[in-house]
Amino acid sequence: MPETQFLWLGHRHTSLKNKSDSAEYREVTAVGVQFVDLKAGKFFRVYNIIHFLRIPYGFFQAICHLIKFKPDLIVSFGGYLAPPVVIAGWFLRIPSVTHEQTSVSGLANRVVGWFSKKVFISWPASAKYFPKFKTILTGLPLRKSIFVRDPNLFKFKDKLPTIYITGGKQGSHVINLAIAGKLPEILEMANVIHQTGANTETGDNEMLRAKRDALPIDLRGRYILRDFVFENEIGPVFGVSDIIISRAGAHIIYEILACGKPSILIPIPNTSHDEQLMNARMVEQMGLGRVIEQKDLTSEILFAAISAMLKDISRYLKGTEKAKSKIVMDAAQNIAEEIVKLVDSD
Repeated sequence: MPETQFLWLGHRHTSLKNKSDSAEYREVTAVGVQFVDLKAGKFFRVYNIIHFLRIPYGFFQAICHLIKFKPDLIVSFGGYLAPPVVIAGWFLRIPSVTHEQTSVSGLANRVVGWFSKKVFISWPASAKYFPKFKTILTGLPLRKSIFVRDPNLFKFKDKLPTIYITGGKQGSHVINLAIAGKLPEILEMANVIHQTGANTETGDNEMLRAKRDALPIDLRGRYILRDFVFENEIGPVFGVSDIIISRAGAHIIYEILACGKPSILIPIPNTSHDEQLMNARMVEQMGLGRVIEQKDLTSEILFAAISAMLKDISRYLKGTEKAKSKIVMDAAQNIAEEIVKLVDSD
């Protein structure tokens, strides 16, 4: 499909209150794809009338952009932005496919599944949420960049283990605060690459930068701070990391399993059907990770978990092969082939 054109509907900003450009926007526009900032609202736990009114607004906004762009197919990857776009496409007779990234399907994707021609799933466990005749186990697409290794990109002077801390593309305020509370102690036993997010409301990156600058010179050199880790950096980051501290979204979980990285996982609480907690428990059951629920998270508890995992890292590494066996490495190819077949049939 050499003449394929793309229109991306997503979030321009990291949150309603934070007007800095999202990592999604930065990545998509960097490769020349047209981006539309969709103002849709959530169906799940909406208590604000303005947020509620964004639900119909997002639907009509989607209709306008679909009429203008005239796509042959809509590809949805879930979340609350998906229903207004897919349903708008259904009214306009534009076919859709959707992909369920987690083992537990949320309300948005279950709604979208009924309006889609095909439903791609990452895990066999999520098949029960969708009509059997249209559901295909494809796996979750992996970035090839996570397997690229460049030992010269992130270099530390000492031989200490390395920890990669990430809160997702927007960063995690609670994780950032927990790390800040024990930063010197953590750096006494490990090097750290910390992706904080660029949230201007919390100012975490600036706060942690000030903490780094106040450290002794030897500890300062063990702490690499990033608001966002770009595609050319993520592979080297995974390569040098001995432990990953993260939320438990679908993509980071799949990447952790594919790379066999011992992890401390802090799921976002109160998500629809607690999918992040279930993702994290799955890694824990494979022997590759440990879960700390956010309600239990403190600097002291996180520091103790890091210390215990570093001391017993060989036990966690025994879960590597089991974890990798659960991953479909050619998921992107599987999805692409199904999309091409659907477009060609129309």
